[in-house]
Amino acid sequence: MPSVFETSPTAIPITFVTKSSWDQVAEGLPAAQRQFATASAFTAKPGGYLALPAPDGAIAQVLFGLEDEGAKSRDLFRPGALPGLLPPGVYRFANAPHDARLAALAFALGSYRFARYRKADRPDVRLVPPDGVDATQINRMADAAMLARDLINTPANDMGPEELAAAAQDLAAGFGASFACTIGDDLKTNFPLIHAVGMASDRAPRLIDIGWGDPAHPKVTLVGKGVCFDTGGLDLKPSSGMLIMKKDMGGAANVLALARMVMDAKLKVRLRVLIPAVENAVAGNAFRPLDIFTSRKGITVEIGNTDAEGRLVLADALALADEEKPDLLIDLGTLTGAARVALGPDLPPFYTNDETLAADVARCAVKENDPLWRMPLWPPYDAWLDSKTATITNAPSGGFAGSIICALFLQRFVEQAGSWLHVDIYGWTPSAKPARPEGGECQAARAIYALLSERYA
Repeated sequence: MPSVFETSPTAIPITFVTKSSWDQVAEGLPAAQRQFATASAFTAKPGGYLALPAPDGAIAQVLFGLEDEGAKSRDLFRPGALPGLLPPGVYRFANAPHDARLAALAFALGSYRFARYRKADRPDVRLVPPDGVDATQINRMADAAMLARDLINTPANDMGPEELAAAAQDLAAGFGASFACTIGDDLKTNFPLIHAVGMASDRAPRLIDIGWGDPAHPKVTLVGKGVCFDTGGLDLKPSSGMLIMKKDMGGAANVLALARMVMDAKLKVRLRVLIPAVENAVAGNAFRPLDIFTSRKGITVEIGNTDAEGRLVLADALALADEEKPDLLIDLGTLTGAARVALGPDLPPFYTNDETLAADVARCAVKENDPLWRMPLWPPYDAWLDSKTATITNAPSGGFAGSIICALFLQRFVEQAGSWLHVDIYGWTPSAKPARPEGGECQAARAIYALLSERYA
């Protein structure tokens, strides 16, 4: 995406106001502009917008409302609404919003439009970078978010396992990374769970493997769920449940976004990216409830539900990642409706037994306005995974603690990594908010990138 940042001596000022500061700001306006604001009934409510005219009819400045400092809740991305409101031109912040860096990032994120299938002109507005804000870093984060959004928003007929692999290969080539892909029946022996989930589709499953960086640097491995469409398999979803299942590769999309930031910033890591890319389809050879498969790790898995397929493909990929004992192993996936019931679409839960890592993730999530909430790997629930005919089941009966159970399932496949972080993202914005248009969303990637930057810059 072209940068939204541009320097200009004639940039139009944007003045941020709150209800408590509005009277003072209004007193400092020229009389004609103050009268115009009064006639326009501008009240400085959060999200309120008004372009004030200059004597020659041009825009003299823009007023934009924010929450008061003491408000119970403040949307630090509210300035992301500006690209959809402003006339074409170059603008600058005349005063400080609540967080200038996040406001600039929101401005960039709010400029996104998905235009692959119909014309959707990107707003012709640019911003002078606020003082002290690293425009290169903002562009890096924005470009990564656009990559994730584009991949998720692309429908499954144009974003199957092969197309997802092609997007990963293009990213790898752009940064001189290695790329390998194991496809179809070649998965059957070493990655039987990935093969089982994807074998009913006429679009062959595959395991994408990207490598980048100096082998002497700390090993960081990212694993992303790449279910390009999820029918639920033989445990078929209702039509309403399938409606946005093109987003079920959101973990893969966000892992690629994270990898893009890491490589572009040249962090001092040995990066590996693993993406099991499959379509969970229905056919005569689809895997069935109560089938049993021996995973790559040797753990036998009974299929309690074919719609709990994401944890199956991640399990084989995590087992492979764990074998080389990475310093940090991270997986992202759109995994459970239970996480959405507990925390909603905007607040993904994360799991780890590393207390330092947990504190760092939580802090970076707040700093980057990329919300995450820690949930427990509750040991007593681990027994719920027991199966009478296999080592474990992928979906115990009962339905309680679904997100925790999924995390505990995945934990069975991680033993040798220095630290492990699991994030159960939604990857989708159900209704538009400032800087976050309806559709595919980049979640957790910016927070984790901030963490990695602190540790490995």
